[in-house]
Amino acid sequence: MTDTGVFTIFSRIASGDQRAVAECVQEFGGLVQGLARRWHAEPADAEDAVQEIIIDLWKSAGRYDAAKASPRGFVAMIARRRLIDRARKRGRAPEMISFPDDFQPAAETVGASEVLERADAARRVLAELTPMQRRMLEMTLLEGKTHEEVALETDTPLGTVKSHVRRGLMRARALMGVATASAAEEIR
Repeated sequence: MTDTGVFTIFSRIASGDQRAVAECVQEFGGLVQGLARRWHAEPADAEDAVQEIIIDLWKSAGRYDAAKASPRGFVAMIARRRLIDRARKRGRAPEMISFPDDFQPAAETVGASEVLERADAARRVLAELTPMQRRMLEMTLLEGKTHEEVALETDTPLGTVKSHVRRGLMRARALMGVATASAAEEIR
């Protein structure tokens, strides 16, 4: 097919001609499938990618400019962009790990009164910490800040922040009965 014939296909696709889409798939389907197979090991993923590329090609057909790219180059560019988008999306998606077949979720259910009791216990423990330990634990655990961010915000050396967080956690565990009672005295 000549460049002008392909250009006609792209302009026909842009105007909504269904037969032109079929002709385009026939002409460039092998190229698109080959690229998709290179990027996706799983055949089902490659098929999904091909469909997305064809849809993107259909949407972008009106932008084809023979002065800027050959027809194959235009199709390859759209395919490459879509495949890169899919790869980035896969990279951001958390890896899903299945539970073992014998996994049993905890049967423990916590009622509202027990949640209130636990919250009160946590407040009492926080009140027992030094103000610096309490603030740094709140910043790291509740606000999700890194030790470096806490150090910058509080104008405290990084090592001191880490020490306050560590000692605060150890003291909180001791006060909640996770560690021995004597450990709380040693940490103060």
